[in-house]
Amino acid sequence: MGQHGNRTKIFLLSATMLAGATPALAQEQVAQTDSSVGTVAADEGNEIVVTATRRAVSLQDTPINITAVGAEQIQTQRLDDIRKLADFTPGVTAIDTGPRSTGSIVLRGIGAGDTSTTGANQNNALAIYLGEVPLYADFKLIDIDRVEALLGPQGTLYGLGTLSGALRYLPKRPNTDPSSFGGEVHARGYGKSHSGKAGYQGDVALNIPIVADKIAFRTVIGYYYDPGFIDYNLLLQTPGTSLAQPGGAFSATSANFNTAAPLGTQAQRDANLTSKKDVNFEKTFTTRNQLLLQATDDLKMTFTYAFQQTKTDGRQANGAGVLGTGRYEGPWRYLEPSNRKSHLAALEVEANLFDFAQLVSATAYTKQKIKTNFDNTDLLLDLDYDYELFPAFSSYSPVNTEYEQINQEVRLVSTFSGPFSFVVGGFYNELQYDNFRAEYTPGYAAFTRSPRIDDLEYISFIDQKTTEKAVFGEASFKITDAWQVTGGIRFFEFKADSQGGSDTPFTGGGRRRTPYPLIQFDPGRIRSGVKNGTGHVYKLNTSYKFGENLLVYGTYSTGYRVGGVNRVVPCPPPPLPAQQNVCALPNELTFEPDRTKNAEIGVRGSFFDRRLTFNVNGFHIKWTDVQVPSQTLNGAVGITINGAKAVSKGIEFSGTLRPIENLVIQGTYAYTDAHLTQNAVGLVTRQVPGQAATRFDAFDGDRLPGSTKNSGTVGATYTYPLANDAQIIGNWTAVYRGGIYSSVGLRGGGERIPSFVTHRATLTYQTEKYDFSLFANNIFDKYAVTAIGNSQIEVGVNDGVALRYYNKSVLTPRVFGAEARFRF
Repeated sequence: MGQHGNRTKIFLLSATMLAGATPALAQEQVAQTDSSVGTVAADEGNEIVVTATRRAVSLQDTPINITAVGAEQIQTQRLDDIRKLADFTPGVTAIDTGPRSTGSIVLRGIGAGDTSTTGANQNNALAIYLGEVPLYADFKLIDIDRVEALLGPQGTLYGLGTLSGALRYLPKRPNTDPSSFGGEVHARGYGKSHSGKAGYQGDVALNIPIVADKIAFRTVIGYYYDPGFIDYNLLLQTPGTSLAQPGGAFSATSANFNTAAPLGTQAQRDANLTSKKDVNFEKTFTTRNQLLLQATDDLKMTFTYAFQQTKTDGRQANGAGVLGTGRYEGPWRYLEPSNRKSHLAALEVEANLFDFAQLVSATAYTKQKIKTNFDNTDLLLDLDYDYELFPAFSSYSPVNTEYEQINQEVRLVSTFSGPFSFVVGGFYNELQYDNFRAEYTPGYAAFTRSPRIDDLEYISFIDQKTTEKAVFGEASFKITDAWQVTGGIRFFEFKADSQGGSDTPFTGGGRRRTPYPLIQFDPGRIRSGVKNGTGHVYKLNTSYKFGENLLVYGTYSTGYRVGGVNRVVPCPPPPLPAQQNVCALPNELTFEPDRTKNAEIGVRGSFFDRRLTFNVNGFHIKWTDVQVPSQTLNGAVGITINGAKAVSKGIEFSGTLRPIENLVIQGTYAYTDAHLTQNAVGLVTRQVPGQAATRFDAFDGDRLPGSTKNSGTVGATYTYPLANDAQIIGNWTAVYRGGIYSSVGLRGGGERIPSFVTHRATLTYQTEKYDFSLFANNIFDKYAVTAIGNSQIEVGVNDGVALRYYNKSVLTPRVFGAEARFRF
């Protein structure tokens, strides 16, 4: 199970001529459209040029809310991935849960799920693009020209529809100029507090013109070793024989299980337990390769292949002190390795059609395979199946997950002069998601004399295919040289086909359906379902320039996210109380689409000969039929449900000040108030130890989880010129991350994760050919919690066994080191 056959797809998409739009901009700024093979990074005066509106235009003249982080800031601040980038992007919260996943990302508070210490590898509330290609993987930010963050729905301008916004990674592209052969070599070495090993990184970028003005190749290769700092000191030596609590059980009246007492004497520990240091290390190999074929100035093709593999052995989390564990200790009984492989193959074609329009086609195939292993013991203890009566009880769960995606986008962008301009496009996307999970309980079969001698306790599979088709576009008209209006619309349809099932081979029915040694699913345990729908979203935008230095803009846009089928077997009527029940009640079988309505107004300014530049905006988002990750009442299987209505409103600011020559001060700030506007019955589900699963109501006014209410950065960079065009550059940056709720309104034992401030600094000696830097992150070695897994309700003792279910992700400790960069 969890597999699907080979498929051949032929995509025949043509751009449909809609009334669609890109904002009409000053003619000298729109001369170059958003080429997939030759975007602009910046113009004179250190002014970032962006292509989010599908045309190259100064960031200060872009009439939508967009934040851009350029290549220089990515390098100097060591922003290797989205988890670090979010600190410098107002309105974006990315919870760092370590290398086991790409992290949890929330834009403008549009998230309703509990925080998690395992993170996530996909997020269908926003769109992530590498160039023109939608991704479900977070490739390292090596050889990147810039990253653009577009907040608010973007479905009328981009193929992939969005609920809350889009992130675009714009890579540096091949150059066919014969004089452009060259590249960059980069190396970094560093130490980390609370870790026993040193970290290092090396990467190289190389541009090779093959045929002058016709063919060029660009390659990037990098390897990261980031040392871990979490120790697993309570690992079982021999699962099924070794005792997880060698000192015996807690008494029923024990009030404090955050003690090492049940671990027994040192001799008892040595006989049953072992340890592994620094388990949350990261080993990542990454490469991106692009081949540019430029037949003429009007026809270009770029082939891209990218690959990335990340390995680790454990969570970046602690056990909240259970059994006397410390801040950087995990209490789990098994190592929890993860191996994540991501592939991308893409073809981007750009053709200039006379002096009328530019045609861009992007065809892509992405595949991500993830193999993980979890300590599953506490889940089964939490479900209270009396497994704990076996003194050496423990459980582990290997999980195989695969994402496979094919998409095609065709876009036509006007290039003629005049007050009218447009963008129209067509889009097709197919995402296949497969998952297989097994749960083993070593030694339990022998203890119960079960015929399932391989100790297989539970199996489940999920196969889901979601397809989406859309036509979209925007049209813009310049009423005057200063005033433009834009209208956009998107028509879409989606279909989600799901099949899934589960079984419990230890129970009577499970033994009959899955006799040893088979691993199979009886047809009666498989659920199939289809969810489809159609709809449209739209956008209205206008802006007015008050002279060259002040732009006011306003936008009203709508967004959506598709619905689907939960992959869980329906419960029999009624569920049998004497058996393990892993099934879905009628109201747990499907979930509906959710939608957003976003209104915002903003101001971009540039004054005092560009010594002061800023962007400030206010937004108000109405969110209906909120999709919330939840669990079935029977078996605690992950599902999605629809909650109530919510609102998110706030302000976002970013600015740059150059008070004196060679000194630059940059700052960002975001305030987000995201909360329910309607009561939601049974929104939060918890498995209370020793009791049945319980649903907790949420109420109007309850704050949404997973994002900060206040966040910001402030940093200063001073450049000291030296002889021979060399210079010394010093930077100090402080980052503030406000408090986060771990669950909606703190219902079901949720809690407020405290705010914290960190500091980072860099000192660089720079010449035309090379840089040498000393740096430190989290200078004062701040200990902070970044996310909470499960809840305080799931803390306790079950038949004398201390649960280790509740846990906390923690901030990376102090990092200090040196790096060098050589350009040739």
